[in-house]
Amino acid sequence: MTVIREAIGLRRGSAHQQDAPVLQVTDLAVQYNGSPALEGISFSLRAGEQVAVVGPNGAGKSTLFKAIAGILRPSRGHIAIAGSAPGEHICIAYVPQRTQVDWHFPANVADVVMMGRAGKIGFFRRPSSSDWTFVRHCLTEVGMSEFATRQIGELSGGQQQRVFIARALAQEAELMLMDEPLTGLDLSSQEDIFVILDVLRQRQVTVMVATHDLDMAAERFDSAMLLNRKLLGFGRSADVFTPPALLAAYGGRLRLVETPEGLVAIGDTCCEGGEP
Repeated sequence: MTVIREAIGLRRGSAHQQDAPVLQVTDLAVQYNGSPALEGISFSLRAGEQVAVVGPNGAGKSTLFKAIAGILRPSRGHIAIAGSAPGEHICIAYVPQRTQVDWHFPANVADVVMMGRAGKIGFFRRPSSSDWTFVRHCLTEVGMSEFATRQIGELSGGQQQRVFIARALAQEAELMLMDEPLTGLDLSSQEDIFVILDVLRQRQVTVMVATHDLDMAAERFDSAMLLNRKLLGFGRSADVFTPPALLAAYGGRLRLVETPEGLVAIGDTCCEGGEP
């Protein structure tokens, strides 16, 4: 199981090309265990854009995020973050699915957030008093300062997501990849996350969020990406979530289920195996 430390995404610093998109993906292909997980994916994002990534289980959403973060190596294609390869940046924050995190990792909330500073201060330097001040500020921004000494596994799902966002703030991330961060959260906790996403928008942080909730994707995000190993649509949700595109993504077994949280697309893909 992935531990918290993998989500930090430590990498070298790299200068940004001012005229380059925040994220440019060109003809991306990724194989997983010898099978194609993504094929021919191309798109670009601008600073501050917030994108909902929608698709069935096994569609490649997690694979896409890991390739962008530099965790997985593409078999073909190119990814550029502000003009440079992902492995040359410390500005990418990857928040994995909660099921992929070892919540027994022996770290308290403040320690987890401080991990976001590692790319700035280096592996062999101790955090300075200004680093700890910055960490406390980030925890205050997400409403978690009173939990600073709490072990990360003792928190609720919504609180854990806020800690990961605080870690991204401490990292001074400019691109945040959030893999189903709202799954399992009640409406109040979801709204807490969206309040923080509004703050990130004001700071021109670009955000990609994987979700199964079509209503949420349509109502709360600038654009939607429909994915099933290939890019089936990207743009305004009204243009992307068309019946032909949804059938292409989910197949003839697509069901649209009305839940208290919104309209959720469900395909009979739960037994096809998870994404890497």
